Amino acid sequence: MIPKCIFWEIMLILGGVGLLNYIWFGMLVISVVCSLFTGRSAELSRAVTDGADKAVKLVISMAGVMCLWTGILRIAEKSGVTEKISVLLAPVIKLIMPECRDNQKALEAVSANITANILGLGNAATPLGLKAMKELQKTNKLIDAPDNSMVMFVVINTASLQLIPSTIAALRQAAGSEQPFSVLPYIWITSVLTLITGIILAKIFSVRGR
Repeated sequence: MIPKCIFWEIMLILGGVGLLNYIWFGMLVISVVCSLFTGRSAELSRAVTDGADKAVKLVISMAGVMCLWTGILRIAEKSGVTEKISVLLAPVIKLIMPECRDNQKALEAVSANITANILGLGNAATPLGLKAMKELQKTNKLIDAPDNSMVMFVVINTASLQLIPSTIAALRQAAGSEQPFSVLPYIWITSVLTLITGIILAKIFSVRGR
């Protein structure tokens, strides 16, 4: 059983920086050990230097595209487009998360979070997600565990659909792609299938857990 007060924090750590830090550290240790045993320390040093140089160049080349799409999405947020999409999502959220049907504040927070993720507003999505989880906790009848709506919310965030994956497009453009957004249809298809699969599995396990 996961204590209710740390459920969302655990999800953020496992899904974000915490787990990645361990993965990267492990890769670095393995690389150093292998280079020492194989006598290729010089190659490792060159690879580290070249990698750092390429990383800086990649960040600079991506900056323009990222600033462009971040600005466009910010305009969409300020113009009320985000709010309108949240209103359209409300009926769907009520269907897949019936536990929050009577909790208007939770419904609004969940809708806003999903909308921010769809539009690629990661900075706005994080605080909205924390707010939504706190509101969902208020109607949670379980003492020491998340209820079905909280689990479903994490699943939806993990398999989030993005209409404009600006980071991928920026990486493709930096790598020399002439059509960095040509992969959009495939990203949309796989994202939708992943999201549907996650929702179905969450529903199946929620029924079995009753």
